[in-house]
Amino acid sequence: MNNQKEKTKKSNIIGNIGKIIKAIFLIVAILLLTMAATIMYKANKYPDKIPDVLGYKPMIVLSGSMESSIKTGDLVIVKMVDENVLKVNDIIAFRNETNTVTTHRIVEIVEEDGETCFRTKGDNNNIEDANLVKPSAVEGVYVAKINGLGNFLMFIQQPIGLAIMLLIVLVIGLIWLYIVNSIEEKKISKEYEAERKEFEEYKKMKKAINENNQKTNDKKTSDNKTSNKKENNEKTDG
Repeated sequence: MNNQKEKTKKSNIIGNIGKIIKAIFLIVAILLLTMAATIMYKANKYPDKIPDVLGYKPMIVLSGSMESSIKTGDLVIVKMVDENVLKVNDIIAFRNETNTVTTHRIVEIVEEDGETCFRTKGDNNNIEDANLVKPSAVEGVYVAKINGLGNFLMFIQQPIGLAIMLLIVLVIGLIWLYIVNSIEEKKISKEYEAERKEFEEYKKMKKAINENNQKTNDKKTSDNKTSNKKENNEKTDG
């Protein structure tokens, strides 16, 4: 009985863990979908700006000018900030003279025509950038990177990459559903088996009680018959 209760308890724990994992997966999926929807909306509404999510902008590094700090194919995250707080040695993302976004390090802050500007340089470059960066051209300051994720994102933008990604997601989803369903089925099966055994034990106990009651009643009946026989014998003798 106790062993069955322990098994049922373990089964419930496994089921609860499965529910927690499922909830976390759904929350992460919702967050990612919300971020993707926000980026797509802002990209369409403001085509001349890099879309952000809560002030943070993801960017794919396409050159090795900042190696080894930031490598080609990395995904960098920059944060929108007030240009007045920027300082020497900060890594910033900015639009250059060709309107291409570049991520380089500030090596000097200078004044030009009464405006504060930034002189920048790639860590892997031998010379500084030719043009100063105006505050209006700054997209944000570097806060983090995810190694190699940029390569992956560029890959899934291609038809073959997107197809492979969708296939992987489909397979993972099917495997996940199979695991969750298997856990649920095992849980239901164990609960049913536990209830069946409890019912069998109850039937056995009830049968034993009935048999004991029957024996008691039979004994009483037998005793009564014996007592009545003795009384009849005594009357006959009298």
